[in-house]
Order: sequence, then C-alpha cells, then structure tokens
Amino acid sequence: MTSFMTPAGLAAGTTRLLEGRVAIVTGSTSGIGLGIAEALAAAGAAVALNGLGAAGTIAETCERIGRTHDVPVRYDPADLMQADEAAAMVERTRRALGQVDILVNNAGIQHVAPIEDFPPEQWDQVLALNLSAVFHATRAAIGPMTRRGWGRIVNIASAHGLIASPFKSAYVAAKHGVVGLTKVAALEVAESGVTCNAVCPGYVWTPLVAGQVAAQARAHGLSEEAVVRDVFMAEQPTRRFATVEEIAATVVFLCSPGAASITGTALPVDGGWTAH
Repeated sequence: MTSFMTPAGLAAGTTRLLEGRVAIVTGSTSGIGLGIAEALAAAGAAVALNGLGAAGTIAETCERIGRTHDVPVRYDPADLMQADEAAAMVERTRRALGQVDILVNNAGIQHVAPIEDFPPEQWDQVLALNLSAVFHATRAAIGPMTRRGWGRIVNIASAHGLIASPFKSAYVAAKHGVVGLTKVAALEVAESGVTCNAVCPGYVWTPLVAGQVAAQARAHGLSEEAVVRDVFMAEQPTRRFATVEEIAATVVFLCSPGAASITGTALPVDGGWTAH
C-alpha cells in the first residue's frame, strides 16, 4: 500500500523561484491545499492559508511553515462562498503581507448521489464553494495583478473538469465550470503579464483518501490493495495515486518564470486517466 507523503520534503533542494511573492491558497489547512501552500513557501513566497480546522492546529501549521521556510505565513478565515468575504481576504492579505501575486483556488467539497436523489441544497453548496468561490476570489485579485503587470492564478480543478463520472453531477458541473472560467480569465488578461491555468488531478493520495480506501475495504470485505486496484485505480492507467508533492510541484512550476507563456490551460495530472 502506498503511504501518504507529507509536503515537508519539498523544502529540500527547492530553488526559491518565488522569493518576495505573496500567495493566497484557499482550502489549505489540510491535504492538497496544505501541500501547495508549503511548496510555495519553500519557493520563497509569503503565504496566506485559508480553510477549516481547529484554531490551535492552524496556528501551529502557520508557525511551522513560516519557521521551516523563513517566510511570513498567516491565516485568513474568510467564507469564500460570500463574495464580500473573498474580497476582504484579498485586502487583508495585501495589508498584512503585500500585494497578492499568486492566487491558488483549491477549496472544494463533494457530494455523491444519483441526479434524481441529489439534494438541491447540496447542489447549491457544491457549486458555491467549488465554482462561485473561484470567481469571487479571482474577481478580487485579478485587477491589481493586471495593473502591476504580473500575476499567477492557478485553479485546482479535477480530472472531472474534463470528463464525467456517474453520481457526481454537482462536482463535475462545477469543475467543468472552473475549466471554462480559467480560459475566460486567461483570455481577458493575456497581454498583462498575468496567467491563469487549471490543474486537473486524478486520484491523489491524502489522509482523506486513505480513510476512504480503508472504509470501503471493511464495507466490502476486500483488501485495501483490491479496493485501490479495482475501484480507485480502475480508470487511472498508471495504477498509482498522484502524490500531494506532485500536485504542489505542478502549481509551483505554473507560478514560476518558466511558465510565463502557459495560460488558459487545463493540465491533467491524472496518470493518463483523461487519455482514454
């Protein structure tokens, strides 16, 4: 069984390509978002975290990242489903750390059910956080970026932003919307020095996924290896999970000088899933 790899390893040997930049990463108190935040910090960026969790744990995370990578790190509690709070998060970050150079829209939730049984309130919530929040944060950050002539917006979409699976109507619709929004934003600011791209992960090994694998193994009387092989990896040709580090490294690259001509893309990091 693959073990979860923490993002701390990104610090070693990482060139500080983003020294002096300021980044916001939404949904970054755990999982993929936390890995992205730490990778950006390792590359030299000051970072604002955002997401859910116990206040003490979040404070410890901010302190650890800041100490490890010698960059300012803060936490913002904004509810991104509210347009005014997303705008306030960008402004608070500007006041505390400096102008926002990098915005990574990562926050998201999931609900699985057939369309006929899908609760409308769950549809509204998934669309609000997975899609509308991306618009709200982008709307708040993109103007100052274009006026300064530099910026990086990276939206964490999903392989489900490119293809569909049954029972995930809200998630698939939202992630397809994120890919479309990414293209529109990229075209609108194409001459300004600001880029906007989407990263589309397949299955990524996180503690949450590890728990899901174990739960399905218990529920169906299967080994965890069988659940990974026959359920999670059935459509992922490499037959391995992506790691948090791989997703985070992709984001850092898209924010780096070497990616200045990459914009409007939806980049799969999915082990070949969408190549079918």
